[in-house]
Amino acid sequence: MTVNKGLKSLAESTPNFSNQALENAINDIKAIDKDDGYQFIKSQFAVDTAIHNNTVLTTSQKNDALETLYAAQPHLQIGRYLNDTIRHTNKIIDGSIIPGDPDIAEGENGQGTFREILQLVQGLQSSIPEIYGVTAKEKARSVTDHLGLLNNMFTRSEDSTQPIFTRLKELMLLIRDTATAGGGSSALAIGTAAVRFSNTQLVTFLAGIRDDSTDFQTSLDNRVNQSAGNMASLNTRIGNAIQGDIINELVSIRNKIVTQQTLENSNITSLRTFTTTVTDNEAFVSLAEDPELRKLMANVSQNSSWQTYFNDYEKNLSYQNPIYTTNTDSDKSSTIDLVLASRGLPDVTDHFDFQAVAKKATQDSRIDTKNFDLFTTEEVITKSCEQLGIITANRLIEDQSKSLLQSMNDHDRQVIAGELDQNEDAKTLS
Repeated sequence: MTVNKGLKSLAESTPNFSNQALENAINDIKAIDKDDGYQFIKSQFAVDTAIHNNTVLTTSQKNDALETLYAAQPHLQIGRYLNDTIRHTNKIIDGSIIPGDPDIAEGENGQGTFREILQLVQGLQSSIPEIYGVTAKEKARSVTDHLGLLNNMFTRSEDSTQPIFTRLKELMLLIRDTATAGGGSSALAIGTAAVRFSNTQLVTFLAGIRDDSTDFQTSLDNRVNQSAGNMASLNTRIGNAIQGDIINELVSIRNKIVTQQTLENSNITSLRTFTTTVTDNEAFVSLAEDPELRKLMANVSQNSSWQTYFNDYEKNLSYQNPIYTTNTDSDKSSTIDLVLASRGLPDVTDHFDFQAVAKKATQDSRIDTKNFDLFTTEEVITKSCEQLGIITANRLIEDQSKSLLQSMNDHDRQVIAGELDQNEDAKTLS
């Protein structure tokens, strides 16, 4: 339902979508670095940006430099992986995360749009439960599984633990405070200053190379390797200077952020094809309601699961009955009682009413009634007991009748219990 209040103002303005909230959260972490040598993350952001934006380096050279740096203690390459989240969310906003497809008239050259991404994600929240029988979250296709970073998920926590970004900021502050407290000659301060220095040198070098340069590869490699080496040294110095398990914490934080980005990228880049699969399956399933199309689908499909679904559709549909829907075993028992009552069962309660017991026996699906019309009432009761394995020898007819009636009433209950199970089975997605 649309809310009218504010709708006119909304329609007459533009949303100006951006990932500014994420950038603000990252800037808050970056601000821990006062650029005085006691921290290193600002220089990481600067190096990562300088490499990505350089117009002289080839794609191969950029990738080689980035991977060399990232391989050196990736959990400390905070500027790199946080910058990656910014680039990732920018691509979501402009839709370029979905590659162009000339067969799709959506965006420039078939490129995706933010609106398309939102609409496809929204559609999956209802279509996935219908087709797969699980929530979109259980299928790793929830809104957060597509757009969590853009929605600043790491500034919040769903339990009592600290949000990821909050804890990362605290750890960066802890490194800075420890280095500062030790003074410029402390091992940790020397380590942070070395990383900052080599990163700054690399940024300056990248700014100075020109298109006509032909001999900068060796110098580039040397500077990249120096920065990487300094990161390895810093990792050791942090572990030695700070008590606790700060290194493993940083590893865990980096893994959570990178894993989320990887999931989002995989989900969004495949949104069109995954949605098409779900939509097609919904459309094909709807054909089962038509008897002729149902038969056609079973004939033309070469997949046994599809053949079984359409061949058994009518039978399984007949098993479904709203009255049989239960949640617990106690609900099941009370439901059976209700159905028995609705069918007028038990229809015979007095085992001394031999005629009524015999008549009920002729209606029991377990009993072969051949030649029963030739038997007396007492003989029908005895023959029925014999077929059901009820002892008759040396037993009075009233005792036989009591056992037979009990068996038949139990059977009525078992029949309804079976119908209830068939209903549950037919309604269970498989």
